Amino acid sequence: MAVPGDVVQKTKALRAEIEHHNYLYYVMDAPEITDQQYDQLMRELIQLESTYPELWTPDSPTLRVGGEVLAIFNTVRHRAPLLSLDNAYDAAELKTFDTRVKRALETDRELEYTAELKIDGLTVALTYENGVLTQAATRGNGEEGEDVTGNVKTIKSIPLRIDTGITRLGVRGEVFIKKADFEALNLQRDRIGEPLFANPRNAAAGALRQLDPKITANRPLDAFFYDILFLEGTQVATQMEGFHLLKECKLKINPESKLCQGIDQVIAFCEYWTERRDELPYEIDGIVIKVNSLSLQNQLGFTAKAPRSKIAYKFPAQQVETIVLDILVNVGRTGAVTPLAVLEPVKVAGSTVSRATLHNEDNVRDKDIRIGDRVIIQKAGDVIPEIVRSLPEKRSGNEKVFTMPQVCPECGATVYREPGEAAFRCIGASCPAQLREGIIHFVSREAMDIEGLGEAIVIQLIEAGLIHDVADLYRLKYEDLVHLERFGPKSATNLIQAITESQNNDLSRLLFALGIRHVGAGVARELADKYGSLERLMEASNDELTEIATIGPKIAASVVKYFSEPHNRQLVAKLKSFGINTSKTGELSNIPQKLAGKTIVVTGSLASFGRLEIEETIRKYGGKAGSSVSKKADFLLVGSDPGSKLEKARELGVPVIDETEFKRMLE
Repeated sequence: MAVPGDVVQKTKALRAEIEHHNYLYYVMDAPEITDQQYDQLMRELIQLESTYPELWTPDSPTLRVGGEVLAIFNTVRHRAPLLSLDNAYDAAELKTFDTRVKRALETDRELEYTAELKIDGLTVALTYENGVLTQAATRGNGEEGEDVTGNVKTIKSIPLRIDTGITRLGVRGEVFIKKADFEALNLQRDRIGEPLFANPRNAAAGALRQLDPKITANRPLDAFFYDILFLEGTQVATQMEGFHLLKECKLKINPESKLCQGIDQVIAFCEYWTERRDELPYEIDGIVIKVNSLSLQNQLGFTAKAPRSKIAYKFPAQQVETIVLDILVNVGRTGAVTPLAVLEPVKVAGSTVSRATLHNEDNVRDKDIRIGDRVIIQKAGDVIPEIVRSLPEKRSGNEKVFTMPQVCPECGATVYREPGEAAFRCIGASCPAQLREGIIHFVSREAMDIEGLGEAIVIQLIEAGLIHDVADLYRLKYEDLVHLERFGPKSATNLIQAITESQNNDLSRLLFALGIRHVGAGVARELADKYGSLERLMEASNDELTEIATIGPKIAASVVKYFSEPHNRQLVAKLKSFGINTSKTGELSNIPQKLAGKTIVVTGSLASFGRLEIEETIRKYGGKAGSSVSKKADFLLVGSDPGSKLEKARELGVPVIDETEFKRMLE
């Protein structure tokens, strides 16, 4: 049955009206109708498309609510590479950049630059074909990214159609979450018991990479666009003209971008926003400077990894003042007793900080940090809170000098400091803190990787008297768990299954999980490869161990000392009695060796794997994890922000794969 003509016209009119109101609300911040009126328009359109499915089009606003759940993201090869930028950290480096550009262009005249706020979000590339949004992809490795079209279509500030007569348009932008929306999102997650996001960028990245677009649709995502990647149907001559074109296309651009005459104006712009970045409703982590003329950009060309016409000015680590309310000590799995500053909560680099590690007593003394001091803190690399210095000039006289305790605050055993070491250690054999931290380490992702055994569950099991060491995990039964708080039949079954599966982990995981001092994941693999079984390693001498090229006297002594302790040998025997694999040859035999004979080198950050985890996965499937790119490498596995290995691979003709392709190789 043909669709009535008036219904067709009504549907088109509704789509146009809804997109018009989306633009006014999400881009111009100037709504003309109420939320209820908007919802009524959307319900009317959904009803028409449900009644007449043939009316549905790929640019319908009803896509904003999310489509079908995906099985996996497809890989997209970018038509124009999404390159990273070189960095500058002060005015002198910006002037050096300006000098370099002028030299390359053989000119002494002042150049026009654009200065743009560097949004701290997730990069996306959009493609519009004949005005319709046909593809959206993440940056990925710059050459290839993930197809997130369905998720991007749920972002209401991004137009699904641009009515400008442009045949083909590719744009680059940044998806982000505003500070206020981020705080509201975390409050909501806290109320329903879900883990909180660390910062707005992580929240935005996680939302955009959801396999279920309906989840993305419920996250408060926004976007700014700043680069034209390709253009057919019209032309622009400068970066600023590009901004005007993006605005005509109703793509959201950042209003703070500025055209600067010469590098001095650029420096002034950078200094201005360094002081005022906190006043913005969204996070920024620097300023991007670009030669305004696109023809000059083309003339300047590229280095191996970045355009010569652009540079990113990175803000200095943000420093704020707060008060040290107290200094506590934490006891780690190795018995290390570490001072920890309890701070008056303060916002720094996008999140609230209330604690900062002080590392050791020497650090506290050298920085003269006292309880009650006003101090300057920052986040190292915008991530880890640290105290930069105290402010003795602001002391009232009531501050207290901190001294390390003589006994362990957890068990009361003696605390001692070995000659030549900075850390104090608890010597209590039954210290509950060491037990707790040791079990948390044992079950962690890079150790035995027991899914579902987080810190809270470990503490709960200890307090319930169900576990007294790591081996007790393997005597747990469904009946022990199902009646505990946080557990139900399904979660209890899943945890028992995860514990059982970990019995077959390879020897290197077990060695790392035991928590032997100085034995990290890499050393554990070396020991597993050399000795083949835990039994043989337990009998190794210092001299034998130091024959391994990567193992020095300190590591050898630590291994020998660990296995000479009767308590530790009893623990190993207990683990073996529960069927834990202690042999290199006892590894899982049902893993297909899909990577047999292949050497894979990894560069950049991967979404699904940590660095140690990806190397182990390569080995588990029969491959070799290479450390450098050479002609012997079979593949270079590239994540986000790859280093110089990518260019080396291209020079040598080594095939480049991304995370999606790697996973397909294992299927």
